[in-house]
Amino acid sequence: MKQVYSDVFQYRGTHYDFGYVQGEQLRDSPILPNRQKQWEPRKDRHFLINPADVKQALMTFAPGIWDEIRGLANALNMTMNDAIQQFGGYYLEYGWSGCSIFTDSDYMIRNYDSHPVSYEGRYLLYQPTDQGYAVIGPSMQITGRMDGMNEKGLVMGYNFTHRKQSADGFLCNMIGRMILETCASVEEAITVLKAIPHRHSFSYVLLDQSGKSYVVEASPREVAARRSNVCTNHFHVLDEENRYRQEESRRREEAIQEQQRYATDPYQAFRVMNDSAKEVFSNKYDASAGTLHTAAYFPAQMKAWFAIGPDRKPVIFNFNKWLQGEKVNVKRIKGELDYPKPFVNMALIEANSNTPFLSD
Repeated sequence: MKQVYSDVFQYRGTHYDFGYVQGEQLRDSPILPNRQKQWEPRKDRHFLINPADVKQALMTFAPGIWDEIRGLANALNMTMNDAIQQFGGYYLEYGWSGCSIFTDSDYMIRNYDSHPVSYEGRYLLYQPTDQGYAVIGPSMQITGRMDGMNEKGLVMGYNFTHRKQSADGFLCNMIGRMILETCASVEEAITVLKAIPHRHSFSYVLLDQSGKSYVVEASPREVAARRSNVCTNHFHVLDEENRYRQEESRRREEAIQEQQRYATDPYQAFRVMNDSAKEVFSNKYDASAGTLHTAAYFPAQMKAWFAIGPDRKPVIFNFNKWLQGEKVNVKRIKGELDYPKPFVNMALIEANSNTPFLSD
């Protein structure tokens, strides 16, 4: 078993200052050098963007994030074009991954499945003072969020469906960040998901303090919302957008539905997703489909649970107290994975053309 960890960062301030502080942190971190080694063999095929288009899209949907990228660029002495490629979350390729989500009226529990060497190992609490809602959750590509909850109690997680017939648009993690930072309810999030340009096909699972849970199936061509409390890696409404092989995704969906019937409280529901003896947690790391973290969010209580690796008790964050000014004392979330290589935040890795490009 390999010991791994996520660093916990908390910040209150403007988006530009937040970006600058993150840039200062990244100067001494292996994250960017590791990412450069992973991206180098593929950069000519994947970094095809028009910076003006990215700026216009960000200014339309989440202008604060543009200021955050400016701060990152200045702290790291990058040109804006390079910063947009690194942190803009627009028009890049993503690799295969899994992911499973279960919701109740009071909580969402999410397994994030991907490859360890593309996992950033950053868990953030950010409260903007210029615009947008405060958000708690793990980051991807620095500016994006894999899952999370905002100060209004809106919860979001996403699951990969496929990359075929991709189009110009935002990646899942940037879309997740935009939803959490700009939407107060499930209805507002669905409206944004129908308006925003999508690079790939993903399901976005939404829950708010009303207890309503929706799965929004989004492709570059169409977006459809449905009421549901379970989601894996296939669409139900946009069936023509599915991959040819769906057996494993449907098996996990059935396992969640069956086992969660007997979960009588949130902790038991968490164990269904996190226990290695169950049928949901995955060790398929070489296939970019191994479970890296299990997250749980409670909109009414405004609390978040987070665990890295299998069979772990969650670290519990009281987001409500943090919003009121109380500081989080957790500096690092530790865990173990049945995989020999570290997360991208832990140590410099060797360049390898077989390394997954990114993850969802």
